[in-house]
Amino acid sequence: MKKTTLVSIAALAASIAAHGQSAVDAYSITQSDLRGTARYMSMAGAFGALGADLSSLNSNPAGIGVYRGSQIGLTLDLDVTSSKTTTPGMTMSGDSKTHFACNNFGYVGTIQLGSDSPLRTFSWGATYSRVASFDRDYQGAFRSLGTSMTNYIAGFSNGYEPGTLSYGKDYNPYTQSNADWLSILAYNSYMINSVTDRDGYETDQYQGLFQNGSSANSEFYVRERGHLDEYSINFGGNLADVVYWGIGIGISDLTYSKAIFYDEEIDNALAPDPSGKGYVSGQGESAYFSLNNYKRITGNGFNFKLGVIVKPIDEFRLGFAVHTPTYFDLNQSYGAETNYSYSTFVTKENPDGAGSDYSDDAYFGYKLRSPWRLNVSAATVIGGRFILSAEYEYAAYDKMKFPRYEGYGFDDLNSDIKNFFQTQNTLRLGAEFRVTPQLSLRAGYSYSSSNVKADANDGNLEIFTSGTDPSFTFNSGSTQYVTCGLGYSISRNFSIDAAYVHKQRESTFHPFTSWDTTLAPTASLTSNDNNIVLTATYKF
Repeated sequence: MKKTTLVSIAALAASIAAHGQSAVDAYSITQSDLRGTARYMSMAGAFGALGADLSSLNSNPAGIGVYRGSQIGLTLDLDVTSSKTTTPGMTMSGDSKTHFACNNFGYVGTIQLGSDSPLRTFSWGATYSRVASFDRDYQGAFRSLGTSMTNYIAGFSNGYEPGTLSYGKDYNPYTQSNADWLSILAYNSYMINSVTDRDGYETDQYQGLFQNGSSANSEFYVRERGHLDEYSINFGGNLADVVYWGIGIGISDLTYSKAIFYDEEIDNALAPDPSGKGYVSGQGESAYFSLNNYKRITGNGFNFKLGVIVKPIDEFRLGFAVHTPTYFDLNQSYGAETNYSYSTFVTKENPDGAGSDYSDDAYFGYKLRSPWRLNVSAATVIGGRFILSAEYEYAAYDKMKFPRYEGYGFDDLNSDIKNFFQTQNTLRLGAEFRVTPQLSLRAGYSYSSSNVKADANDGNLEIFTSGTDPSFTFNSGSTQYVTCGLGYSISRNFSIDAAYVHKQRESTFHPFTSWDTTLAPTASLTSNDNNIVLTATYKF
């Protein structure tokens, strides 16, 4: 939180210190998966030097130049996701979710130009592909907190006058002040309380609920949903059966949503005074609050891809492709609600000492440039029956950028991107063996390094988020895929391919950031996806 960015909101022409977007948002919506046709996935996506597959239009567009005829194809995907969260002394499994989707469908048309022409074939094609699925549920608990989210909020709220944070006659702090929205929500929920001076007047300094002698525990539940789809238009050709080239235009469609519940129960709390001014520092007081946040990001974008495959001899191929960033035009909304109870608020009229509050809803737009990517690959064909393929991909997550939008620059957010994230390196290996002219067996493995810097993940940096949600989840470790599959040619024109794909991703969940010398709680998160993929292809 803490950083404020002036953004344009159609319904609110007045300034709003709503934090708008953040580097964490850019990171969350630009992750990619291993998705495509069954043949592509069963070889772990190591297809950059092979081509002649509908998925190659999204990885190396030169793959379209390898086609010698026309093709249509459809891919269906059954995805079972699960997660396991580990905190000190506790491991909790999230709900297992099953999703069914169309992973890919497309068409490639090819014209034969003759062996006497330098350009032997010319092909064009269009595909739909699901680039990433954001669906994930995870939950956990911290049984012995050393600090509180309220103390973090109090720290960055210092300097705001209490009258700025509270409602007044004809005054809405969300739309008529430059105050942080989480500060406003926390103040009106008594999660932070003003330190009073010797005369009993509130000051612009704040105190959270956790003090020396406090003990606390918390629970969280996170639900992420959404997808990144791409519609690709490609064309390319075959130069003398040696060089295959391709150019692609990608049109992206993004939907991402996040809902998170977080609560804390604190004993010996620095509870709020019943008058609403200051706090009670006596021992034995108790405090409870919950924070429910929602966030939604939607939008569209476009990118360009250039690729080439060189086949100096029939048994060996080299591939090279570059993907420009996806230039997104995005819309974002968010809001939050709190529920609370304090022992100091217990009365005959309110025996639970309970209450609630909620923020306004924010709506705004912005632009984003995703990471650009570089792809280098090689493949060998042995005896016309055995294929070995390797591929390396470079993804520049530290080069993401928020361009200027409606006259506003975002230098602080772009600095956060460079400070928090780093290049992601991915290695893919694939193999195929043709057992008979009709039957092929396949296997693959993929490894991706973390795209988050160690200092950002380990709590050595303060991580700034957007809106009223201070939480974030980083891919702290590797992402690995183990794949296998088979293909069967039913006839000369029609074939069926199947794949099984297992994905394991190591992450960390942070309910709020570490700050100054205070280390915030962190949960280890292991996510597993198991995909069964089926592709039907017709060549003509």
